[in-house]
Amino acid sequence: MGVRIVGSATRVVDADGLTIDELAGNVASGSDTISIAIVNAKAGTSEPWLTLAYDEWIAVREGKVVISLVGEETVEVPAGKTVHIAPGTRFKPSFPVDTEYVPVCLPAFRPDRCAREDEDEKGEAIAHKLRALHGAGGAVETATCTPSAAEDGKPEVLYHMTTKKAWDAAKKSGTAYYPATFEADGHYTHATGVPSRLITTANHFYQDVEGVWVCVAFTRTALRDAGIHVRDEQALPVGDKQVSTEWRTWVCPHVIGGIPPKLVHKVHPMQRDGKRFVSITGVDEGAGDAAPAGAPATAPAKSKRARRA
Repeated sequence: MGVRIVGSATRVVDADGLTIDELAGNVASGSDTISIAIVNAKAGTSEPWLTLAYDEWIAVREGKVVISLVGEETVEVPAGKTVHIAPGTRFKPSFPVDTEYVPVCLPAFRPDRCAREDEDEKGEAIAHKLRALHGAGGAVETATCTPSAAEDGKPEVLYHMTTKKAWDAAKKSGTAYYPATFEADGHYTHATGVPSRLITTANHFYQDVEGVWVCVAFTRTALRDAGIHVRDEQALPVGDKQVSTEWRTWVCPHVIGGIPPKLVHKVHPMQRDGKRFVSITGVDEGAGDAAPAGAPATAPAKSKRARRA
């Protein structure tokens, strides 16, 4: 049939000063091809810093959208104008007056395609609801950033797990973080682009590693801009521990190098019950019941002296 109704307006965000009604997309029409919504924002409202893994067009119907950028001049988009946000752009939208606009995302919006830098409970609540609406953290293996990435099915937002002690040490030293098994594994850092698999991965590899753990989030774009390559290949062992036989068909992102802390846009606390990992705050609650991870996230970092050995 050439013409058909594909969906209904669905409210996906209903927060103080901000509402979003999706007209088409993963929630409203069950389609991952494109998403279209109507956003209403009250004067003085703003969103967190965002980094998108898709193209977005913002058509302002009423009011004004002010877009702050890193190292560039602010862009003001008045009523009647449309602005394009390219994949990988880090920006912060704010609304000095009551504003209504229509965002069009290609491919469709999903939480794993939109890196949010929430700084308050309101933002975290919005992010949590969006993940719930999209299911299992909103992660689908075809998350993309650019047309070439879309063809290869490469997730833009990547995650890596390690001990808080190791991560804090890397930040304090001002150097890149490296996993303890970096040399043994072939000089790369394990990562995953599917957050719903993180807990299973942690419980497979890291139950015997004591301490407080964190999960860091970063993007392929940030790595690429820093000259760090991501190699997508089959799941590989962490140190001398083999991957699950159920993971052998997965394509996994391996970071060829360490992770500079300045490239990480979010650090998520991980919760444990004894040795067992049970959840990751702000990433994927309940992920322990999800399918096995396709890409092992790493073990704790070791010291520079140990890495030279």
